[in-house]
Amino acid sequence: MRILIVTHVVRKNDGQGRVNYEIVQAALAAGHSVTLLAAEAAPELVAHPRVRFVQIARSRLPSRLVQYQMFAWRCGAWIRAHRGEFDIVHVNGFIAWARADVNAAHFVHDGWYRCGFYPFRLLRSFYHAYQVIYTLLNIGCEKWAFRHAEVIVPVSQKVASEVGALGIGAKRMEVIHNGVDVGEFTPGAPERARFGLPQAPFMLLFAGDLRMSRKNLDTVLHALVHTPANVHLAVAGILHNSPYPALVQALGLSDRVHFTDMVMDMPALMRSVDAFVFPSRYEPMGLVLLEALSAGLPVITVRTAGGAEVITSGSGIVLDDPNDASALAAAVVRLASDPDYARCLGETARRVAATLSWQAMAERYLNVYEQVHARRHARELPAGCATASVKP
Repeated sequence: MRILIVTHVVRKNDGQGRVNYEIVQAALAAGHSVTLLAAEAAPELVAHPRVRFVQIARSRLPSRLVQYQMFAWRCGAWIRAHRGEFDIVHVNGFIAWARADVNAAHFVHDGWYRCGFYPFRLLRSFYHAYQVIYTLLNIGCEKWAFRHAEVIVPVSQKVASEVGALGIGAKRMEVIHNGVDVGEFTPGAPERARFGLPQAPFMLLFAGDLRMSRKNLDTVLHALVHTPANVHLAVAGILHNSPYPALVQALGLSDRVHFTDMVMDMPALMRSVDAFVFPSRYEPMGLVLLEALSAGLPVITVRTAGGAEVITSGSGIVLDDPNDASALAAAVVRLASDPDYARCLGETARRVAATLSWQAMAERYLNVYEQVHARRHARELPAGCATASVKP
């Protein structure tokens, strides 16, 4: 097949970019040719003889809202001019003013807007007004994009329900969970000293954007107050402009919370802790959650976090309310006080992750491509040919 993938970035160290990177690798291994319509692509992909990289320059106009629209217009114009060259056009959400065969839904702005934890208010400030307008515009654009795609691929059942709320029928959707590198994220010997972590305590790990309230570190910190003193927390994320160091000090947790700032070797950090806590107030499908499962960590998460749907009762603890610090504290205490229970959860988590490898994910996308291509081929056959072809 001749495949066109339209996205902003295709590279290994980016969430959505990694998904597309792995799809490209699998497509090339299967003998397909791939064109990347993007702002940036990994050099090793661009160098491949069956990869064509068409770079769409990022706009220098002010505001992300205008920049994304300019990118979408440029991509749409290119697709319309070259549509006949491809068997499959794969886009990611709203990224181009053009029809597509496959649309991978990684994030649905309508779901974020209506989840109950959306933090912006139109009349609060200019910044809030801009964020609301940006969100509402994206809602309209995503509706258009989903309605102009043959198949929508939500990255979780949570995202599928949000796509469905936009009026898209379930028959047009195929859920494919994001993947994880099960060879990179593995259990192993801890390296706490490398990250400045104390050796003795039961160590939780929180990883995420420390500038976003939806990641919910505040509830983790309030829960930590109600756990024994031998329970500590490692926090991985960029500290610049983060309010959480001040909150840690106000709560009297300075000796028990260890900020590592940005960590480049997340597999090593995960091998150095005892459990992973991920109570995100809103998350479509967190890659870091899958990475923790693959590392063999018992996971505490919440139903509002995409990815919680893959966790069984034997591989983690899923709480109902992301803001319930007491329930979160109780879950932490249970893990910290029962090593056998925590170990069993971690072993099962590793087995769950084995079913969610990048290779398995990419093969599911290729299966969708083949089904779409076969349906189109059948539609394009002259009348009677399809029937004649099955006669003995």
